[in-house]
Amino acid sequence: MRQWFRDIFDAVSTVLQGLWITLRYWFKTYDPERKTFADQFAYPELPVPVAPRYRGFHRYDLTTCISCDQCAKACPVDCIYIGKERVEGGKGFKITGFTIDYSKCMFCALCVEPCPVDCIFMGATHDLSCYSRDGCIVDFSRLPVDVAWGRATLNPTAVAQSKVIAEPVHGGPNQ
Repeated sequence: MRQWFRDIFDAVSTVLQGLWITLRYWFKTYDPERKTFADQFAYPELPVPVAPRYRGFHRYDLTTCISCDQCAKACPVDCIYIGKERVEGGKGFKITGFTIDYSKCMFCALCVEPCPVDCIFMGATHDLSCYSRDGCIVDFSRLPVDVAWGRATLNPTAVAQSKVIAEPVHGGPNQ
């Protein structure tokens, strides 16, 4: 009987603790000192500060990729598509496309670890707004090199322009 009352007490106390946390955050929304997101960060003009280990949109170095498909095999949601052709007169492959479907990607960074040449890694870009699902499919081999490597931001304009280019910007180290 004593255990039954202890279980009832534990259940009620954990529910009250959860309600207290919810109420505390609810009251913070009505704090007059609280600023909006746009007031805290001048968002479109200045980037939002992110943590050092933030896993944003990928950065990809096409010049060092050897087309081993390890990143695509490690991806749990199959959002990485690698197009490759065998190099004539040599060994290895030439990359014709390295596409990530960000409508599927869950930013787990499992594709980064198995890469033997460290050509794919997580970036700090957090916003890739688009009006269609086609804008969520990014072919890194068709992006300008400074955007693909993370020196410039991965933005919807660059992604839209990369869909117009007919040939990849760079074919990789075996070309």
